[in-house]
Amino acid sequence: MYTLSVLRDFIARHFLFGGDWGPENLPNSHHYRLELRLEGAELDAHGFLCDIVEVERRLDQVLDRYGDAMLNELSEFEGLNPSLENFARILALALRDLTKAGKITGLTTVLWEDESAWASYTLPA
Repeated sequence: MYTLSVLRDFIARHFLFGGDWGPENLPNSHHYRLELRLEGAELDAHGFLCDIVEVERRLDQVLDRYGDAMLNELSEFEGLNPSLENFARILALALRDLTKAGKITGLTTVLWEDESAWASYTLPA
């Protein structure tokens, strides 16, 4: 199984609700790091799992929506805490069209909120 990974850093804001999470209950920002992992068992005739330039273009398109945004105000977070776990899933779903490119059979987002905390989401097969 091959894995191709692309990293992006961006800043977004949010606040949590429904519990007492101290400063996280107030609007705050995080310097997120997204690792997009694409998997597949076969390479194309050129030795690539997929076109990395196209992957980077699509990733940048998706992250343009979230960079510098207040996550709580976005429709995909309506009724949801903008937790690391929910955000990782939302990003994976926004990028799922990449699974139609090349020989990709799996997609995982690993989203870091800081140097010690991350969550991931793998699209179901």
